[in-house]
Amino acid sequence: MAAEATKPVRIFVNHVDEYQGYHISKYLSQCAVGATLEDNEEEEEEAGSVLSGDFPVKPKEGCYEIHGTLKKTGAKQPEFVKEILSYDTREQMYEHLVECDVIVYDITQDPDQIEEAMWALTELHQDIEKLESQKVFILLSTVMTWAKSKPADEEDLESPLTEEDYRKRKPHQNYKEHLAAEKAAVKYGKTKKSRLTTYIVASGLTYGCGENIFHSFFKAAWHNAFTLPVYGNGQNVLPMIHIRDLAAVLQNIADSKPKVKYLVAVDDSQNMLDEVVKAVSVGLCTGKIRTVTKEEAALSKDIDQATLDQLMLSLRLDAIYVKENFKINWACETGIVENIDQIIKEYKKERGLQPIKACILGPPASGKSVIVKQLCDFYKLHHIRAKDVITEAIANLQRSAARADAEEEDDDGKAAEDAETLEQGFILDGFPKTKQQAEDLFAPDEDDEEEGEDGGGPFNKRLMPDQLFVLEAGDDFLKRRVMQLPEAVVAGTHNTEEGLLRRLSEYRAINTEDDSVVMYFDEKEIHPDVFDVSKDDSTMHAALVERIKKAIGKPRNYGLTPEEQEEIRRREETERLENEKRERDERERRERQEADERKRRQEEWAARLEEVKREEHELLEIRSEPLRNYLMKHVMPNLTKGLMECAKVRPDDAIDYLAEYLFRNNPQVD
Repeated sequence: MAAEATKPVRIFVNHVDEYQGYHISKYLSQCAVGATLEDNEEEEEEAGSVLSGDFPVKPKEGCYEIHGTLKKTGAKQPEFVKEILSYDTREQMYEHLVECDVIVYDITQDPDQIEEAMWALTELHQDIEKLESQKVFILLSTVMTWAKSKPADEEDLESPLTEEDYRKRKPHQNYKEHLAAEKAAVKYGKTKKSRLTTYIVASGLTYGCGENIFHSFFKAAWHNAFTLPVYGNGQNVLPMIHIRDLAAVLQNIADSKPKVKYLVAVDDSQNMLDEVVKAVSVGLCTGKIRTVTKEEAALSKDIDQATLDQLMLSLRLDAIYVKENFKINWACETGIVENIDQIIKEYKKERGLQPIKACILGPPASGKSVIVKQLCDFYKLHHIRAKDVITEAIANLQRSAARADAEEEDDDGKAAEDAETLEQGFILDGFPKTKQQAEDLFAPDEDDEEEGEDGGGPFNKRLMPDQLFVLEAGDDFLKRRVMQLPEAVVAGTHNTEEGLLRRLSEYRAINTEDDSVVMYFDEKEIHPDVFDVSKDDSTMHAALVERIKKAIGKPRNYGLTPEEQEEIRRREETERLENEKRERDERERRERQEADERKRRQEEWAARLEEVKREEHELLEIRSEPLRNYLMKHVMPNLTKGLMECAKVRPDDAIDYLAEYLFRNNPQVD
């Protein structure tokens, strides 16, 4: 155990939410300060298991205390990081930096960090007399600053360059700023080493723990690509290092502060690009690769220019000083190709790519294939039918016979068998049909335990489904469903009336209460979820599919590809426009209907009003008839005479005269 410190040793790491910053910080947070100076293999192994994600990690007492920054705004603080620096100005950031004992600036993933790293180093150098304790500044750079370097021995082109050749290094044209930063770091570290000492680590292309540079190959293989691309001729040697081993190099520097200031961090492999891609293809898909020219690669949307530059690198390096002087419990000293199985396990674990293995059984015409297809499309799984198993079995026999004749196994045949491991998962569609078929299909491998913990007997854990779904429906329902199918759909299938009756009879015969394939799964503690198909008689069984999805859980795979996301966006946009058109048409229809109804009511009201007026007029006419007759007989003759008399006399008051005249000549007055 290292000597106890009076206060924790703080290490600053930039961008702890990025691939390299994250895994380096995670590793260092579990490293006891000074552990590499003493024999303490247990702590080193613990740090290695932490990096591979074997258990949750939090800051540990006596270990390096991690402080850092985030690249993505709003990114979650890793639980093993003590503090995320919060600042509004660089002056505030510097106040945090100067409190750290070791400052690690990774400039390999984000070129924008070169300027920030140089600013931080310049500030430290300017304040060198004010520093109360020694600061260790580690510039994590890249072997791309060696990309154009000549071989150490031009007569022996396979002779590797070493740290001692760093003054001869020539960078790739896109990494000249990285080289300038390296030179500045060397210069600043020579002023007063007791206050500020600097180190430059030229890191090989990193791999492991979910992948970085090689991620596109792993992802394509996981998505069942038939071939993986090799850019250029693939004969270029790539200097590489596992991310855990790179973190261990930084741990040694922080612990021992070596005299050598420029270090190369690469593993012992001298793997070529095509060897790496081939190993990934064999481990995850078909084992096949194809050549892609540099010009074609530059136009591809699957790879950016920075990644392509690194994959086209051809450089032989040997980390002599690291191997001879550092204490490292190597994760992959011999490289990615020889340790591909371990790397694939790390990749799947880090990315959460755990296979979904399920089996769906049920009677004929219950909709198994329709349901399985939808589930496989959703979860990106292999859809395995009984006829596929039979075809593959015949193909395997043919391959075995061919190998026996040739007395050797060719690479493509081996790759094809490796591809059968179904890394992504699968759903068995109506197979196995009997207990005997299940016992044959899930027969244990040599690596499987002799007896399960539950006493159910050994079985092939790689192939055995984790979940079983059984569809149920009565014969009458199934017959009625098939009879309702269009003639074009039934033609040429087993779903004719005669064929269905035969298949139903066979299914019922091999699935009795005392003997069925479901009982085999029950014995293995894989209990079925049973669904009544007759309760969801839709063509696509949408409701039933959703229930099965809920039982399986969320996809344990990559999210949607950009193309799939664009297709969903396009489909959603089309659906949105169609919905808006439907709503608009419906709204206009309702408005027209309301307007027509309003007009009809207005016309009806006007007609009714006219009718009422006519009826009132007729009533008034009828009621006014006696009065008219009376006036014409008794009033109008005297009134006419009175008016004529008034016109002759011309009295001063005509109204009074007329009234008096009518009164005198009223026939009803004596």
